[in-house]
Amino acid sequence: MDGRADLRVDLHSHTCWSPDAATTPADLVERAAEAGLDRVAVTDHGEIAGAFEARALDPERIIVGEEIRCRCGTELIGLFLVERIPMGLDAREVAERIADQGGVVYAPHPYAYPRRALARARRALDLAEAVEVVNARAAFFPPWNRMAGRRAGELGMPTCAGSDAHFPHELGHAFSVIPAFRSVAEFREALAGSRPVLRRATGPWMHVASMALKAGRKVEARVRAGGAGGGRRSARRPGSLEVVEET
Repeated sequence: MDGRADLRVDLHSHTCWSPDAATTPADLVERAAEAGLDRVAVTDHGEIAGAFEARALDPERIIVGEEIRCRCGTELIGLFLVERIPMGLDAREVAERIADQGGVVYAPHPYAYPRRALARARRALDLAEAVEVVNARAAFFPPWNRMAGRRAGELGMPTCAGSDAHFPHELGHAFSVIPAFRSVAEFREALAGSRPVLRRATGPWMHVASMALKAGRKVEARVRAGGAGGGRRSARRPGSLEVVEET
């Protein structure tokens, strides 16, 4: 694309606006620069406020995204979003809402599910424009990433990588090397030249750390709700929880 240098792009990361992540938006921006990442998609669970905070600090580096858990349990990522998409919707509706915003539908870790992985992967790949074949947090169990790469090859889909970072030091563990882009349209074009890179597999103990953080926040929220007489909060705060029941 007119001779511009390739970019190192992490398409999957989280801030403390996700209930199982600890990284503040400021820490994410700082660590991304230290890790040599040119672009980072902030894809919190069911929330985009953290992405907007990070983008305000570094507009060129940050892509606003969201990781959305669909009604069937499949997760989809929307990239280049302008509005939050609720969790718990049908997967096709989630994809349509991403498209309505001019965003890109991205399938994260399509096989890294403890239950119904094949069905969830099939659903995600039917709707996505690109697939995450290298997820640093899934790399401790190599078949998950290998299956994603094999199926993406069979379907002829663009392949990408992300750290899925929930803590600052995880940023840079995986990224895509993508031809330079300056718009969503150029990003879509550049995806054909994406090269996934795994720099370091994130150990499974980081999943344990995320689960412990989420559990602690859940207890804290219950204590706070009890102290406030059980009244509902009008807006989510960093790390707050939104429960989606599987069907």
